[in-house]
Amino acid sequence: MKNSLFPFLVWLKCLTFQDVKADFIAGITGAIIVLPQGVAFATIAGLPPEYGLYTAMVTPIIAALFGSSRHLISGPTTAISIVVFSAISGHAEPGSAEFVSMALTLTLLAGIYQLAFGLARLGKLVDFVSHTVVIGFTAGAAILIATSQVKHITGIPAEKGLSFTESWMVTLSNLDQLNWAIFCVGMMTLLMAVGIKRYLPKIPNLLVAMVFGSLIALAFGDGYGILLVGAIPTSLPPLSMPDLSLDTIRLLAPEAFAIALLGLIEAVSISRAIAIKSQQRIYPNQEFLGQGLSNVVGSFFSCYAGSGSFTRSGVNYSAGAKSPLSAIFAAILLMLIVLLVAPLTAYLPVAAMGGVIMMVAYNLVDFHHIKKIVLASRPEASVLIITFVSTLFLELEFAIYLGVLLSLVLFLAKTSTPEITEMSLNTEQRRFVEARSGKGEQCPQLKVLRVEMSIYFGSVNHIQNRIEQIAAQEGVERILVICLGINFIDMSGVDLLVSLDGKLKAKGGGLYFFGMKPGVMENAAKLGLVEDIGEDRFFANKSSAISSIFPALNQSTCENCQKHVFRECEKFTQPLIARA
Repeated sequence: MKNSLFPFLVWLKCLTFQDVKADFIAGITGAIIVLPQGVAFATIAGLPPEYGLYTAMVTPIIAALFGSSRHLISGPTTAISIVVFSAISGHAEPGSAEFVSMALTLTLLAGIYQLAFGLARLGKLVDFVSHTVVIGFTAGAAILIATSQVKHITGIPAEKGLSFTESWMVTLSNLDQLNWAIFCVGMMTLLMAVGIKRYLPKIPNLLVAMVFGSLIALAFGDGYGILLVGAIPTSLPPLSMPDLSLDTIRLLAPEAFAIALLGLIEAVSISRAIAIKSQQRIYPNQEFLGQGLSNVVGSFFSCYAGSGSFTRSGVNYSAGAKSPLSAIFAAILLMLIVLLVAPLTAYLPVAAMGGVIMMVAYNLVDFHHIKKIVLASRPEASVLIITFVSTLFLELEFAIYLGVLLSLVLFLAKTSTPEITEMSLNTEQRRFVEARSGKGEQCPQLKVLRVEMSIYFGSVNHIQNRIEQIAAQEGVERILVICLGINFIDMSGVDLLVSLDGKLKAKGGGLYFFGMKPGVMENAAKLGLVEDIGEDRFFANKSSAISSIFPALNQSTCENCQKHVFRECEKFTQPLIARA
């Protein structure tokens, strides 16, 4: 990408007054939306509420300046928030100074990983993480988020750090301790958020619902045990210093890697999804750099790990944003709003916050795509279920790694069984067609095969079995391979092709190729394929291939053949006297 070190220099000089105006309006919408989300996400992460707002102020600016997407809004997200909580809660008390310090260190390490991925140009890595894994993980995270809020909307006491199963066992076994006032505040807040989203979608439902929940708590008054969030400091993000001790770095490095990977998957996936609508090209390596820098810089300004937000990015695009300037406007406007309204959070009930987070968790579950996956593909459904269950019952960072591993296994499973199709020649149109179509004729001495995808170590066993099965047919001594669909041949693939050629040579025939792509041909030549098989076995098109192979066929068999597939067969259609 041009000016990849400072991509903002490219789009800033292209902005018009109308673009800036549209970005400012979109920024107002973004600032209003992220206010309740920032507080909610920080709560999920086990941090004081203001840290979610700090993250929504700093992270979007850096990511917008150094990323490639015009519409991506970065900042605190639900999935990363719950991974942050999972990674640190076993080492420090949530909300404590030690917990905050470790969260900053985790953010710095994740940013360094992401920067390293970007500098190493590993943007293609996210292509190997299937959308199914992301859907399964997000759905599992949503259930965990909802579970973590049950104690806040029921008033049933529960210890910190309980597992998914333990949390529900404690809740169900202590239903007699349900605080109806707290439950009423939480559920009414949730119902208000749902109702506004459904019937008044243009109104910021989470913000209005939180105000509504506060009014209900105020109506109950004191004496019902309704806890309040407390006032958020009316300040801009203060400078901070992550804990850089070797012990802390060693402790958090594995979890930071998982957060880095999840953050990059989220950011690039969201960017690409919106880019399809906006007709923009996304550069994954540039997004890696933008996300990495935003987390590195953010860790020194009291921010915890962030990534792209699908909700805020989608709203940003829908609001008419033209450039990354909208994200910068949203962050600056949020700073102004916080300075004005932060004291009002002193009246915000914890139960109302729990109801809002429940709504956020519900929105995370992609029911539409889950249904499509379950009905369409058994392997994809298996990956979805395994990732979902792992997220619920295993360490979250392990669930991420398992999801990535499943994606790779699924990818390798697909590429390890390339399609090998027998072809026949349509004598009227003079072109090869699939033999199973019944619209062509096959030469009994020369089999024509079309191989798709790659011939590499993972697919050689499948290819060998298929071609040897065809070569075992009576009279088949020569095989012509159509290479137009082959994208790559590695050393294992070369060894296989040389071996198959040797077996056919022993029968008096050989292996031939046509239509191999220049790049594939060049790489195969370097690995010795052309030298071992012979340069005269490779052809640019089917006409030159057939005309060169035909003289080597058994001519007596051709005389008695009734199919006359090739043009070269026409001489055998003449009367015997004329041929004599």
